[in-house]
Amino acid sequence: MGKSHTRRPRLGFLGTGWIGRHRMEAIHRSGAAEVTAIADIAPENARQAARVAPDAVVVDSLDDLLSMRTLDGIVIATPNAGHSTQAIQALEAGFAVFCQKPLARTAEETRQVVETARRADRLLSVDFSYRYTDGFQKIHQLATSGSLGDIYAADLVFHNAYGPDKPWFYDAALSGGGCLMDLGIHLIDLALWVLDFPRLKAVSSSIYAGGSKLNGPGMVEDYAVASLGTENGSIVRIACSWNLPAGQDAVIESTFFGTKGGARFSNINGSFYDFTAERFTGTSRETLSVPPEEWGGRAALAWVEQLQHGGAFSPATENLLLTAAALDAAYGR
Repeated sequence: MGKSHTRRPRLGFLGTGWIGRHRMEAIHRSGAAEVTAIADIAPENARQAARVAPDAVVVDSLDDLLSMRTLDGIVIATPNAGHSTQAIQALEAGFAVFCQKPLARTAEETRQVVETARRADRLLSVDFSYRYTDGFQKIHQLATSGSLGDIYAADLVFHNAYGPDKPWFYDAALSGGGCLMDLGIHLIDLALWVLDFPRLKAVSSSIYAGGSKLNGPGMVEDYAVASLGTENGSIVRIACSWNLPAGQDAVIESTFFGTKGGARFSNINGSFYDFTAERFTGTSRETLSVPPEEWGGRAALAWVEQLQHGGAFSPATENLLLTAAALDAAYGR
């Protein structure tokens, strides 16, 4: 088992594009861990990251990071195709791992990473950042305390009016999938998390590209809907898209209905960052949370806090397998 660190954990960062650099900035600003090393195949990304953490050494590759035995953890923010193999390498070398979603492209790849973390007894976390918004924290508390009663239905949507700006997102071999892999994974994770990760009984889906049913190898979807039925009888419906004519930048909503009331998390004026949360009782509503808040780096900081307390494997990591299985089923795999 890991031991508590008497010093700040030392971290290496693999991939420092926008999202990787944002997480690095949040950790650096908190002072909770030391940004020790940076690796990125794009020199400009590495230069920008080094400006944030000027004391960090810039190296060429993951192998260089893994050779630095003073490190305690690796933060991975590379294209999807590399996540599972990079995480496995880091875990086998004895490092804790914080990875951008998806952890892997398939449920089988996900299983391999989780099993490696379990064998190595190292902390493994994925950046499911929306869990750490104030609104979702409060909805989760309502659900787990029983205040909403038995939750029997959930509707979650994430429509991004733009879609990704990197070509690899549109290559199924590199990305693992389209909007369902990119956005739907957040919705599935949030629904299962609020419902305490029930077993799924049935999953159905419809997946589209350019307005037609997806067909053809290598293509990725830009619109998807899925229905997830749980063993305890509740139903989860998700919808997600890229480049949808939504009339605003984004539509992000999650609504849960229970026998004692409901709750909704929703973005404001098309924002990707500002959210409100409400509790519903009959026809009345109560505000639970309002913006602004800085929530984007909280998942990374929660991982750092666990790392400070030893960084051993957490049984909650097993839940990644359920989310990955639901995604596989939605893709018909």
